[in-house]
Amino acid sequence: MDQGETVVLNAAGIQRSPWGKTPSVAPCSLSSVIDEEMARDLQQKEEDLALKHSLAVELPVAGASGSDVENDLLLAQMLQNEFDKENDHYVNICEQKYNGNSKVSLSFDNYRSVHAQLKDDSSSSDEQEAFEDDLDTPPPPDPDKSKISVKPKGTKKQIATKHDAMVCGRKNVRSLEKFPPGFAAGDVGSKQLDLKLSNHVYNNLKQHSYKEERQSHRLHEKKEHSTHEQALDPKTRLLLYKLVNNETLENVNGCISTGKEACVFHANGGRKENGEELPKECAVKVFKTTLNEFRTRERYIKDDHRFRDRFSKQNPRKVIRLWAEKEMCNLSRMQKAGISCPSVVLLKKHILVMSFVGRDMKAAPKLKDAVLSSNQLKLAYEQCIEMMCAMYQKCKLVHADLSEYNMLWHDNRVWFIDVSQAVEPIHPHALEFLYRDCTNIIEFFKKQGNQQVMSVPQLFLKVSGLDIPLCEDESLFLAKVQSYERYEMTIGGRKNVQPYAFDYFFNKTSSCGSDENVSDDSPDELTTND
Repeated sequence: MDQGETVVLNAAGIQRSPWGKTPSVAPCSLSSVIDEEMARDLQQKEEDLALKHSLAVELPVAGASGSDVENDLLLAQMLQNEFDKENDHYVNICEQKYNGNSKVSLSFDNYRSVHAQLKDDSSSSDEQEAFEDDLDTPPPPDPDKSKISVKPKGTKKQIATKHDAMVCGRKNVRSLEKFPPGFAAGDVGSKQLDLKLSNHVYNNLKQHSYKEERQSHRLHEKKEHSTHEQALDPKTRLLLYKLVNNETLENVNGCISTGKEACVFHANGGRKENGEELPKECAVKVFKTTLNEFRTRERYIKDDHRFRDRFSKQNPRKVIRLWAEKEMCNLSRMQKAGISCPSVVLLKKHILVMSFVGRDMKAAPKLKDAVLSSNQLKLAYEQCIEMMCAMYQKCKLVHADLSEYNMLWHDNRVWFIDVSQAVEPIHPHALEFLYRDCTNIIEFFKKQGNQQVMSVPQLFLKVSGLDIPLCEDESLFLAKVQSYERYEMTIGGRKNVQPYAFDYFFNKTSSCGSDENVSDDSPDELTTND
């Protein structure tokens, strides 16, 4: 059969179509069939050769070149390849288990079974790919060329905008002249030096200057108002220095107590200008010159007839001076009535020197901190009730801030301190202050375990002696007290109440305090005459 001859196959075995149409059979030549068979054989040989190369590692093998040796070597290489795959799979499992979901992973590549030659081939191929990628990547732009401004079309000169580095640099240097005077900027205004500052450097200098300015303001403010921070401002230190210099005080020691209105310092007493000896130990009470912590002082002073005309909201130092003078008057009145309290030595503006309640530079403990037995607790309760009655009935005063914090325990006696806010019974809120003091005293002694105490209404009636119906309900009794204070005291009772007859001490205080036009540096010193 010739190669160019067409072969027609028998179509008897082909199923006929139900519509009577027979499918046409494409003619097939013998040459095309032979070509397909030859191509299939060549493809099979190439696949076998590629599989053989993929399973075998080309290593120099010394020895015989027999067919048996080659077969054994091929078999060993195939087994080794399978073993390496199993080992790499196990290493991958261990790596995933060890790293887990951690953001920082640890590589186990050094434990994989990759042959050295294959590793070199892979690395060389990776390097080749990286080199080709570098060739494909365009080079980065030149920074020097990027700074050159592009010439606009139709012009022959470059246009310098406000963002130009040279313009901004010179402008920043000129702005340094606007910094505060204390900022060491140097000779920035010189026309001979063409100085330029970048925006980054200028912004850092600006922030630094603002920080230094705020720090200086903060230090100045702290210095001027240091009495608010349990310290002494310059004027107070000068007053204390004068007291030590004229031998009124030998020395001033550390702070022994502090409160919302004043700080108390320990000092060693000397002698007055007239030669009178002062107590060996003194307490120097320095009233704070700021009203930040005790803003309710106004209600204790403005309604007091002794200081009503001299009260002013404009000058805090004058208000504090009135506050110190008020405590001196109250202590002097209590001292004459025989109530245990510190005795006043002298008053120097807002500094009050008193006798020290304690011994050997150790202040007497407050009633809150004192450790008392049952008998001492009962004695303290009786003394406290007796002193409250004497203070209201003899001294015509209401403490207005009486609590375990303002009572000291010294030599088996209770001492009243901090009476600067004490008011007279004719004060519009005197009865409310007295009821609050009674509540504080009764609650304290109940907490200490003394159950044989009277109720708050009973103590209030015993101290005040007012004709108010007794009621065990404290809230109802307080309402009756407020009603009595609002109507009885302000309308009818106050007309019949005579003010306390001030002695020579208070007359001298009023005469000295009436001259308010004197400067703060004037030595307005007030002393007591026992």
